[in-house]
Amino acid sequence: MTRRVVLIINPASDNGATGKQWPELVAEAQRLGLRVEQLITEAPGHATELAREASMAGAEIVVAVGGDGTVHEVVNGLVGANGIPFGEAALGVVARGTGRDFIRSHDIPTKAKAALQAIAEGPIRRIDVGEVVSTGDPEAGRRFANAASAGVTGAIAKRANGMSKRMGGTPTFLLAAFQGFRAYTNTPIHMELDGRPIDATASCVVCAIGHSLGGGIKVAHGARPDDGLLDMVLVGDVGAKDLALNVHRLYTGTLGDHPEITHLKGVTVTVSGATPLQIEADGELAGTTPATFRCLPGALRLVTAS
Repeated sequence: MTRRVVLIINPASDNGATGKQWPELVAEAQRLGLRVEQLITEAPGHATELAREASMAGAEIVVAVGGDGTVHEVVNGLVGANGIPFGEAALGVVARGTGRDFIRSHDIPTKAKAALQAIAEGPIRRIDVGEVVSTGDPEAGRRFANAASAGVTGAIAKRANGMSKRMGGTPTFLLAAFQGFRAYTNTPIHMELDGRPIDATASCVVCAIGHSLGGGIKVAHGARPDDGLLDMVLVGDVGAKDLALNVHRLYTGTLGDHPEITHLKGVTVTVSGATPLQIEADGELAGTTPATFRCLPGALRLVTAS
């Protein structure tokens, strides 16, 4: 059966290359037999609006053509507060960004043609989505597809978002990370994980659905996006020197071996700091603490390759 898909295309993704190449993607989708409508984003947040309208109009699959930020916006257009969907559309992804952390946790091809083939023929699975309600976020609560965090990681995301991505996602994130850690002062953090109090002096806390962030850093190695739980990673009192000495751990899945790393699982966690902590969700700035993060089990339908 021919699938009806809406491609939501971020022309600025892949350092602007998508703006030149998207007609080829549309032609390839049509060659595969998909019934295609293409929509071009014009401003931050536009993909959320377009995705919501497409799903409510009966699209079978809404495809994010862009980076992790585009995926984040499209997911917020498909899934509302408390996991209530806007329509019945599933998510498809043609990754065009530099980080590509979302697809690392799912069976989604990196190449555009293979990703479109999966969208045309692949199975549709249910996966979890995270939700964060924070202080000062204009969205007044948003969903995240991969991970959200508070602390130095929020400051790093703010730096990375202002940098050119021409040298690639991983080098950009590492540069932002070193700069962020050097400028950041760790602070006492209070958390409640499913009602259990936790206090620590920490650089950040990460609440993950997927297993990587920052262009492939395996911060929540072993996380499963369909287990109904957040993987919470508490990074203790570490700084730029610790980061330099442990870069190898970031990409080998051994970050959890560091004594300042605590890995927990739960459904809901509240986070507050001695001072407000910057929050990021899928790399997008999302207010400050106090904040509540929670898992919305099975809230999103996702097209995968197998």
